[in-house]
Amino acid sequence: MHKITSIAELKSTILILENEQAEKGMLLKDQFSKVLVSFKPVNLLAGTLNDIRKSPFMIDNILALFIGLTTGTLSKSLFLGKSENKLKGILGTVLQYGIANAVANNSGQLKTMGTSLFRSIFRKKEMKTEES
Repeated sequence: MHKITSIAELKSTILILENEQAEKGMLLKDQFSKVLVSFKPVNLLAGTLNDIRKSPFMIDNILALFIGLTTGTLSKSLFLGKSENKLKGILGTVLQYGIANAVANNSGQLKTMGTSLFRSIFRKKEMKTEES
């Protein structure tokens, strides 16, 4: 910036700086409103779901976790039912989390085994229908 020597130059420079300040203030307000909109719970959830949808590994991990938890819960209710015994309740919870953890950690292997079992069952049915 050059050296200001007169009152007219000072007033002109002040006017230019005030205009710059107003323009930057508007840009700052716009940016702030965009940030506020992006932090709304609906937008955060939508962004997270978008990230999950785009990542195949994330979908596989969530699916494995869901299957593990479902299997653990079902196994607890099948083996113990509704028991009033506290020891059975504790053992049931340990069983539930153990099975859920095992299924979630080995979901790929279980999927492969389930697929091959499914195929072998339907092959046997196909063979029987071909023989008759």
